[in-house]
Amino acid sequence: MGTSIVQTTLKSSISFIGTGLHTGRPVRMTLRPSAAEMGVWFRRTDVTDRDALVPARYDAVIASELSTKIANEVGVEVSTIEHVMAALAGTGVHNALIEIDGPEVPIMDGSAAPFVKAILSRGLQELDAPVRAIKVLKTVTVTVTQDGARATLSPAHGLHMAFEIDFTDTAIGHQVMTLDMANGTFVHELCDSRTFCRNADVEAMRGKGLILGGTLDNAVVVDGDRVLTPGGLRHHNEPVRHKMLDALGDLALAGAPLLAQYDGHRAGHALTNRLLRALFSDPEAFRMVVLDDRTAARLPGAGLSRSDAPHVHAA
Repeated sequence: MGTSIVQTTLKSSISFIGTGLHTGRPVRMTLRPSAAEMGVWFRRTDVTDRDALVPARYDAVIASELSTKIANEVGVEVSTIEHVMAALAGTGVHNALIEIDGPEVPIMDGSAAPFVKAILSRGLQELDAPVRAIKVLKTVTVTVTQDGARATLSPAHGLHMAFEIDFTDTAIGHQVMTLDMANGTFVHELCDSRTFCRNADVEAMRGKGLILGGTLDNAVVVDGDRVLTPGGLRHHNEPVRHKMLDALGDLALAGAPLLAQYDGHRAGHALTNRLLRALFSDPEAFRMVVLDDRTAARLPGAGLSRSDAPHVHAA
């Protein structure tokens, strides 16, 4: 048996100022330390007439197009939470209070790298409580019949992820990636990959009130075989890497680290949330386990230090 490990939180508060990708509204967000067993919560500082706390949990997710949105019982919402949730999970933060003065997390550069860099630069503090993880015991799959999208969780000793996408624009095309998420893989391989879209879809999305804050500074935009974003791609397969980043953020809403293999085929935010709901609806599909140091080493945030903070680059 290995040695039990303990939960973490942030050593000190970290603030970010930016713009919401979909609302286009300016926003200030502060990540604050929190107590053991609290998990991750958002608090809308601009809401005074209702309960402003919103849990970052899979069962608080509500319908939203092109992002993950959560809401509490009185209807207070926070959207586009997937990148900051991925950053917390990917750096091994178990507990945090996220204060935000608007309805949407700032998009920053379109990736999780600014959040990851700030978290690792400040460091984490240990708390007096063991880390419990969700061990997947049998395969759970959800599908979308119309387009063949599929997401699966199956048993594994750590966290492993695989993703496949296929776009008509040849600048993206068919991409497949498989990663063992141990040893800081999220930080080194995924966190700097930016959200992306097809130029052909921009006008229609804005017509629906989406991506109002989107620019070539915070998204990869492709048009056929061309990448319109200055500087091009940060990785030759940046789109599939970003889909894996999103999936990790959405899986973090499970409320504890997952010991599982995640496979996504053209999967999006809604499908990954459906997958978590399917998992937790079957008591025989999972069990909670206390992590020891050997098992924890197989998870995304293990062994990271300030020197692992990402250096954004172009391919």
